[in-house]
Amino acid sequence: MTSAPTTPTAPTTVALADLPQYVGTVFGPSAWRTITQEEVDRFADLTGDHNPVHLDAEFAAGTPFGGTIVHGYFTLSLVVPLMAEILEVTGVATGINYGLDRLRFPAPVRVGARIRVASTLREVADVPGGYQVVFENTFEVEDQTKPAAVAVMIVRYYG
Repeated sequence: MTSAPTTPTAPTTVALADLPQYVGTVFGPSAWRTITQEEVDRFADLTGDHNPVHLDAEFAAGTPFGGTIVHGYFTLSLVVPLMAEILEVTGVATGINYGLDRLRFPAPVRVGARIRVASTLREVADVPGGYQVVFENTFEVEDQTKPAAVAVMIVRYYG
């Protein structure tokens, strides 16, 4: 089972109407979160991605990664709970993921590693009933120099 991450500090709270004032602000990083083989196995079952580099320790030991690695899209999917640790936007009736402008996976995450995310607010634009917001999310891996993922994510918040 996943060890429950502990948040070192409360998330930064920003009112929806104040978001434009925060362009350029870096939120986080979040607390470290360990990714377990059990979680990777469950993700593989949910998505149908049963590549042995994710699931078979013996096979993965013979790859350049030296062991099983986390699916890139599983790492990306953790953006929601990790961002919730670092940013709370208030006055929102609903928020939706609108898409990604850019996504890269510069370095693998070994199963059992700890990751965290820092998020830079890059843009805020008016849309009917709210804002379209662009975050650049960087997934850091403990004791690695390259990030696991960098995702430029677009979110729409409606008031």
